[in-house]
Amino acid sequence: MNADPIAALPMWGYIVLFVTGSVAGFVDSIAGGGGLIALPVLMNLGIGPQFALGTNKLQATFGSGSAAWHYSRSGLVSWTDCVEGIVLTIIGAIAGTRLVEWLDPALLKHIIPVVLLVIAAYVYLKPQLGEQDIHSRMGRISFYAVAGLNIGFYDGFFGPGTGTFWAMAFMLGLGFNLTKATAYTKVMNVASNVASLAFFAIGGHIYYAAGMTMAIGQLLGAKAGSHMVITRGTKFIRPVFLTVVVAVTAKLLYNTYWQ
Repeated sequence: MNADPIAALPMWGYIVLFVTGSVAGFVDSIAGGGGLIALPVLMNLGIGPQFALGTNKLQATFGSGSAAWHYSRSGLVSWTDCVEGIVLTIIGAIAGTRLVEWLDPALLKHIIPVVLLVIAAYVYLKPQLGEQDIHSRMGRISFYAVAGLNIGFYDGFFGPGTGTFWAMAFMLGLGFNLTKATAYTKVMNVASNVASLAFFAIGGHIYYAAGMTMAIGQLLGAKAGSHMVITRGTKFIRPVFLTVVVAVTAKLLYNTYWQ
């Protein structure tokens, strides 16, 4: 495995990583998109793309795990209702992670920004969306068979916007309010993160000094973010959700068409 460039960082570099993890964990626990914050910092520290992705998965797993645990403690998540989703999401993520080794995800890079823009417009034009639970449109098993496999696959194959897709799926498919959808999204994020992380670890594409420094920040940031969601609810999440979707879309458009 390559020498860890983080090992030569002075103390201020570790402080930057810790703060980055904290901010990414806070934002990600509310509306997703933490990778937009963490990945540029890792790459600006001289880490190549594959190692940056692996290191990011390590720290993100701690953040999503922390958020899921806090949401569960608050009563927003029933783990018994998540079993099928966790299993199918892991299967989808493994398939996506394996397939990316053979296929170029360039097609998704062009399609996904358009889909995210449609989601942002839909949420903006439907201010009542997610304010309260509604009748589910699908059974739990059939929902997870569709959403778990497909969104898990997408997360393993490409990734940006995964939290947005999960939140929308929970609201439209199972009728969850936005607060509950956010909580269940973190559970599914844990599943796909762990699956992808295992492959990065097997391939030796993780810088553990950087990842664990950021992970400590992630734990604290995710705790603070999930507390804000639990105490303030949908009216707090909605503007943050829209902001993150627009930011993810802008970043993808820049990377695809202008960079």
